[in-house]
Amino acid sequence: MLFCACRAADLLNAFVGLWLVPKYVDPSELGAVMPLANFAGLLALPAAVFANTFRNEVSRLSIGGEFGKLKTLMRTVFTATAIFLFVAVVVARFTLPIFLERIRIIEGSLGFIILATSFITAVAPIFTNTIQALKKFKANAIMNIAGAPLRLLTMLVAMPFRPLAGYFVGQGASPSFNIIASVFCLRTELSVPAKPYWNREVIRKFSKLLAIFLISGAASSLCTVIESTVLRQRLPDLDSAGYYMATRFSDISSFLYNTLVFTLFPFTAALAAKGKDMRPLILKAGAATVSFSVLVALPFFFFGEPILSLLPHGEKYAAYWWAIPWQIGISTLVALSCLYTTAEISANRFRFMLWMVPLDIIYPVLLLLVTGHGYFTDIIPASWTVFLDIHNIKSLDSMLWWMTTFCTIKTLGCLVAMTTKGRLKSL
Repeated sequence: MLFCACRAADLLNAFVGLWLVPKYVDPSELGAVMPLANFAGLLALPAAVFANTFRNEVSRLSIGGEFGKLKTLMRTVFTATAIFLFVAVVVARFTLPIFLERIRIIEGSLGFIILATSFITAVAPIFTNTIQALKKFKANAIMNIAGAPLRLLTMLVAMPFRPLAGYFVGQGASPSFNIIASVFCLRTELSVPAKPYWNREVIRKFSKLLAIFLISGAASSLCTVIESTVLRQRLPDLDSAGYYMATRFSDISSFLYNTLVFTLFPFTAALAAKGKDMRPLILKAGAATVSFSVLVALPFFFFGEPILSLLPHGEKYAAYWWAIPWQIGISTLVALSCLYTTAEISANRFRFMLWMVPLDIIYPVLLLLVTGHGYFTDIIPASWTVFLDIHNIKSLDSMLWWMTTFCTIKTLGCLVAMTTKGRLKSL
């Protein structure tokens, strides 16, 4: 039931990405959608890190029936989110206009809408994680079935007036609904009186986790923002719009992965708690993800161009059909890495961050160096200038090569980490 519900929601989300957004957002601005969404995620990073830090604790308290402490924890999350929101408003006041100018967008109303959407999206997982931990998959299926149409309806109403602003209003509709629906589903569990949760031991334990997730989240979020911004800045409007369309189709390959990673967390956490090997379960999930991605990619090798031609402004995007199977491959590599990291986090093991965080830092630095080496022509040796110019990002295919290389290295790192004999220590 959960799979069918998630897929029904995915189909509606695919309609939004493949038809509604291209219909209302001009091709010259379409490529800015992803950088804007990623920047919104960066603004909400503190709230997201705070929520992610207590993901396992929410599961533990829920499974253990300690709902009084869970209620206190959720109140703390809301209070912290309000503080983070205030800080984000101050930061956005100075940074957002510069960012919008960089990605060639002029729409003053976007600032508050992006902030609201990003923070609602960051807080919602606290509630859905509780539903997940209690294995209320029926409730989750209902939220998926109802949330996607609500998102679609909101966009249908808002986007004709302000396309980009309407898009982000719609993006916030589904997580807002999930918060309200989760509170309703948890009304019995959360009706108990709040009990004391915080003490020195808890603060000391989670201060360490908070630092780990903050470093990892900052590196990953900055990596994503820089990658999408470089793509928007350095490529022509049509190339960045073509990339957006390719990612909407490649997201279809993540339909199965989204369900697997959601259901994987509580089971790998249970295996880790019992000291059992999680690798067989991760490998099975990985094999299923790869197989599904191949099946999704194959039709686009033969019919990608005519399919793109059917969409709004499709005659402009049809030439980018080749980017769809390529992007599906990249998405699959990302999914494989996420399956591994999700399992490790569920087991409270974070040693993978020792090599993954440096990769998330090196990659965007290289992108900035390659695309901005012209500023240092008088400083760096001429041979370096020639080398950097050869590898510069001048077209969509060159950007996809950079992305493929980075994701391949990450996935291989996960495979190597899985095959090492040494057991990673739990925090």
